[in-house]
Amino acid sequence: MQIQDLPYPDPGVPDARSGPRFLWWLGRNQLGGQFKSLAWGLLHFVAVSTLPFCVGFAVQAVVDRSGTRLALTGALLVLVGVCVALGDTFLHRAAVTNWITAAARVQQLLARKASVLGAALTRRVAAGEVVAVSTGDVEKIGWFVEAVSRFTAAALTVVVVCVALVVYQPALGAVVAVGLPVVALAALPLLPRATRRADFQREKAGRATELASDTVAGLRVLRGIGGEELFLDRYRRASQEVRHAAVRSARMWSLISAIQVLLPGVLMIVVVWYGVHLARQGRITIGELVTVYSSVMVLSYPLRHFEEIAMAYSFSRPSAKRAARVLSLERATDVAGARSDAVVPAGDLYDPATGLLAPAGRLTAVVCGDPDAAGLLAERLGGHPAEPGTAVLLGGVPLDELPLDTARTAVLVQDKDPVLLSGSLRELLDVPASGAVRPEDALAAAQCGDVLEALAQASLQADDPMDTRITERGRSLSGGQRQRLALARSLITDPEVLVLDEPTSAVDSHTEARIAEGVRGLREGRTTVVFTSSPLLLDRADRVVLVHEGQVTAVGAHRELVRAEPRYRAVVTRETEEEAALRGVEEEAALDGVLEAFEEIEETA
Repeated sequence: MQIQDLPYPDPGVPDARSGPRFLWWLGRNQLGGQFKSLAWGLLHFVAVSTLPFCVGFAVQAVVDRSGTRLALTGALLVLVGVCVALGDTFLHRAAVTNWITAAARVQQLLARKASVLGAALTRRVAAGEVVAVSTGDVEKIGWFVEAVSRFTAAALTVVVVCVALVVYQPALGAVVAVGLPVVALAALPLLPRATRRADFQREKAGRATELASDTVAGLRVLRGIGGEELFLDRYRRASQEVRHAAVRSARMWSLISAIQVLLPGVLMIVVVWYGVHLARQGRITIGELVTVYSSVMVLSYPLRHFEEIAMAYSFSRPSAKRAARVLSLERATDVAGARSDAVVPAGDLYDPATGLLAPAGRLTAVVCGDPDAAGLLAERLGGHPAEPGTAVLLGGVPLDELPLDTARTAVLVQDKDPVLLSGSLRELLDVPASGAVRPEDALAAAQCGDVLEALAQASLQADDPMDTRITERGRSLSGGQRQRLALARSLITDPEVLVLDEPTSAVDSHTEARIAEGVRGLREGRTTVVFTSSPLLLDRADRVVLVHEGQVTAVGAHRELVRAEPRYRAVVTRETEEEAALRGVEEEAALDGVLEAFEEIEETA
């Protein structure tokens, strides 16, 4: 896979049982790139390690006053220099390709998982963690995957050079062959502690990212309640914890780096001292001493890759663990047996778990005393239950037996906090749709006229309000404006069943009444389910359902339920227990008064 061939047609099915298994799976799926990087790495490192032999041959040729050998050595140096340049160039190219393709594969896997889970993802994993995995963690995972082949080439080069030195000069070669493994593995006992500190640092950084994401998302609310300083103090403390953890981790890695510098220097001193001793005894030549000394000095270059692979693994392991945790998430319903040839069903929407029935072609309002329970039920109606259980039926067909794209075409759920992506308004409303609803009609039904005017005034460069830009998550808009644009987007899709969770909680009562009429008119003949406690919406619904403690407890018209169902009245009118008791006393008193009046009339008669 080359960079220009991205994205992958199919990124594959990852082994998400653990972080190391995920890294191993990524490496196995890039064997072609790994072997290519290994080949170029061997060429580069072996060529670099050959330079000391050439220098030794040249020095000995000068000592022996042999012009022929000196000329041959010069030609060999030119050839080695070409191999060094060629190997380095293509090694870097292959390594960067492996890095980018590995990171792209992880990003595609995360995007696919997010599309499968939908809104359930942020309920099961913090939004900040998802951001951290898809940005910084992806880079660290790619770093380790591409570093494996370079480390393997460096390790093989060290082995080859040790064997060559033993053959070339056994006395000094044996010293190098014994000393290099000690130098390479000396930092190994420190790696577990360095890894733990790196894990701790990444954990703190992830928490700080989550806090920053939550703060930015709720900045408008924080300003309204004066909570900016409180959250700034929290983030300041979190960032200081990240800094302290990073310093502790850096200290350990600086110690490992110091060892990687100190021990090769000690080995070089030992080689020089012993080589000079052997040269004075006439047991080795000056050229052999220069060759062995230069080899030890040059080998510090491939030895640095031992430190790099340890650092790459320490930083990528927690990143891979987080990525595997996200990729291991599954829908609560099993879609393994979904029919690939399924058509979009039609009919009543029925939830056996709660007893909720939404008749086909009707506007059904659902009242829940618990907003969180309402959100979970809305997701369940869309085929995304938080827990496994009996499937929701649409026209008698279980939603979990449908392919995911078919289920989403049949039932669309708009949660209480819809996301507006950055871009123009035209791009925002360019969503998969049946084509039966025009954007103009959807915007009118959602009462977005004033929103279009505000966007046009804010963007003088755009002649058409549809071309005005919307910032990320619609932060430049008010809560009510965001809700209405999200509602218009949902109406354009024109699904068989539209489920709306508190679609008008941030708009005023006059606008809410017009939205209720607009939605009712535009969705005529289509099934619509609205989770709300607003009397204005409830009064315009064909059917109102009260769900209490996970079960349907009352069904009827809004005004009937207000009179006959105390729990419904308490939710809709926000009536407290004290107010209900007081109203009961007043009603009893009024009834007593009526009875006394009747008694007086009877006595008079």
